[in-house]
Amino acid sequence: MKHLICTKLASPSLPLRSRDEEGPGPLELVADNPVPTLMRGHVRILICAASLNFADVLTIQGKYQEKPQLPFVPGSEVSGVIVECARDVTHILVGTSVCAILLSGGAFASECVAPASAVLTLPPSLPPASLQAAAGLPVAFGTAHLALTERARVRAGECVVVLGAGGGVGLAAVQVALKLGARVIAVARGEAKAAVLRSLGASHVVSCSEGEEGSKSLRAQIKEKCPSGVDVLFDNVGGAQFKEAMKTLKWGAQVLIVGFASGEVPLLAANIALVKNLTFHGVYWGSYMKHNPQVLQRSLKEVLQWFANGEIIVHVSHKFPLEQANEGFQTLMTREAVGKVLLTTETTSKL
Repeated sequence: MKHLICTKLASPSLPLRSRDEEGPGPLELVADNPVPTLMRGHVRILICAASLNFADVLTIQGKYQEKPQLPFVPGSEVSGVIVECARDVTHILVGTSVCAILLSGGAFASECVAPASAVLTLPPSLPPASLQAAAGLPVAFGTAHLALTERARVRAGECVVVLGAGGGVGLAAVQVALKLGARVIAVARGEAKAAVLRSLGASHVVSCSEGEEGSKSLRAQIKEKCPSGVDVLFDNVGGAQFKEAMKTLKWGAQVLIVGFASGEVPLLAANIALVKNLTFHGVYWGSYMKHNPQVLQRSLKEVLQWFANGEIIVHVSHKFPLEQANEGFQTLMTREAVGKVLLTTETTSKL
């Protein structure tokens, strides 16, 4: 079995190492690792693709809230085909196309073992590209759907601002908010991201680029599109964008704090929350599997139905083989990606 193993904490964009090779990179490519043992309640998946997330970057750097013990195989979501089921797993059949959530890691490999409860059955006869893209479905769309439906309870006609709208979670949030009937202001940098957002139906796309001659502030652009004030702010960026967007909220608005892709964790002004009667929701999606799995499963069920019906898409801008994982991370970390970045295996070509 081939997999990537993290042996030290550093930037995942540094070059990969082979076994016994010295170098600054944290990731080592191992081509002959034993296959994981299949336990009760688990299934074995032949992986087609694994999705890169900013959480993976932080985990490999040692900066994430969850800190696995070295060495470990990173990655939290995959798509592929079931090749083996434990005897007590009867609701999933060998040969089924699936995507899966691996909260303990293990996605950056050619095979993985996952709890059957964390596996989502995909429509049969998916084309290879769609099967690969499904690797980016659970975390991004699961996060967006749960945040907007369970926490903010977005209603039709409300104005939702999505920061970092060109990334994987951002594109998902835009699509989910539109499905709920909201007016969506998507905030992104660059024409490539803006074009994709417009193609997905975003009500308005505003630029967060700084220093452009004649450009308006983010606050001014949002207020121009939604002069009565924003109902829901979906923030997975933090930093200066969060501070600007906060100034556009109406009385009684809700704020979804999903992540800090900018690297800056903003301070919350409690006096503003008091005066405007704001509600802040921290959304750590992965913790729902432990603390409230019923809500998570209900949310993912609807996401999967939308995906099966073609009502949402996982937009993939870059694919890299496992051997070029560092280049994939570089693409993610430099904000070149529009939507998802995937690591692919040789499995797809065999299907």
